[in-house]
Amino acid sequence: MEAHTFLLQLLVILVAARVCGEVVASLGAPSVIGELLAGILIGPSLLGWVAPSELLRVLAEVGVILLLFEVGLETDMGRLLGSARKSVTVAMGGFVAPLLVGYAVSHYLFGQSQLVSLFVGGTLTATSIGITVRVLVDVHRQNSPEGQITLGAAVLDDLMGVVLLAVLYEFSVTGEVNWLNAARVVAYISLFFLIAPVLAKLMSRVIGVLDQRIDNPGLIPVTIVSLVLFFAWSAHLFGAPELLGGFAAGLALSRRFFLPFGLAVSTDTDFAHRVESQMKPIVQLFTPIFFVMVGLSLDLREVDWSSWFFWSFSLVLVVVAICTKFTGALLINEPFPRRFVVGMAMVPRGEVGLIFAGLGSAAGVFAGETYTALVMVIAYTTLLSPFWIKLYYRRVLPLLERAEAGAR
Repeated sequence: MEAHTFLLQLLVILVAARVCGEVVASLGAPSVIGELLAGILIGPSLLGWVAPSELLRVLAEVGVILLLFEVGLETDMGRLLGSARKSVTVAMGGFVAPLLVGYAVSHYLFGQSQLVSLFVGGTLTATSIGITVRVLVDVHRQNSPEGQITLGAAVLDDLMGVVLLAVLYEFSVTGEVNWLNAARVVAYISLFFLIAPVLAKLMSRVIGVLDQRIDNPGLIPVTIVSLVLFFAWSAHLFGAPELLGGFAAGLALSRRFFLPFGLAVSTDTDFAHRVESQMKPIVQLFTPIFFVMVGLSLDLREVDWSSWFFWSFSLVLVVVAICTKFTGALLINEPFPRRFVVGMAMVPRGEVGLIFAGLGSAAGVFAGETYTALVMVIAYTTLLSPFWIKLYYRRVLPLLERAEAGAR
């Protein structure tokens, strides 16, 4: 791609994201829906002005990494760990149920092969942590009890998805599963999450000292972005998703961070506040690119709207995709409105579902109609879930706030 073409496409993406986000927000819906719709509008589905490219995908990846960094920066580590047991329950239920039910429906109801059905079930296990987090931020509930449960569950879901993706890809190539390789991936990811926050915290102390001694207004953004990118690269090196490297760095720099095993580290709250304020414009510049790219990746012109198989398969999978994500959420000990919100927040598949579906297509597992049906399931759960979550919050938020006030 020539430079001037890329610059024009980037201009179109940023303007479309902003305009559509503002229009949707003025109608009372989360602005993330506008950004997703902007991708569909300017992408292959409608106007065809912008097509997904590797360079745009890299910028989108930077956007979601920075978004997760900001979320980590605002996360209360104590509250996140306090909800760990509930997060595990939500993640396990929302991972196992879609995998098993998706496989059974595809294999026994629609007669798909075992390998195709495994990839269908694997695709339905996905939860888009980027979209889930953005919706909670839009409704100002990212630090609420259900926000912390959902965040922990989405992180675990992403990690389990990486392991499942590796297992399914190896199975599609060799016809067998090497559990030793899967265990190695789990061990590497666990090691990363033990080391990364500690190392990021130590490096942030160095940056804080330099900021006090060097009068350079650009020092914090440059060094913090460099730190985030380093940990994103490190996460990939350990086999974890890059965006979780950004999340680990954000956790370490937050004002409520402590090391594992009860070893506290003093935090310069003024430095943490300056990091948050100076990084926010950068985050707000890059994150819309990610959500527009999700919309760009949904080419709805490929859908055969007259196919009976497409309609029946996609509609059944939509029901499975939504209902099975509530499995773990309904098992936790919380008021029903909170459990329901957690289940809804786990529904969006977004870019994670597209990665599963894309890998299955690239490996020759999916035929045309199966792939397009999955894309429609991903599109529905991605585009409409934020709307339903915000609409539901309008009704139950007073109940949740009263419950939280009573708990205090």
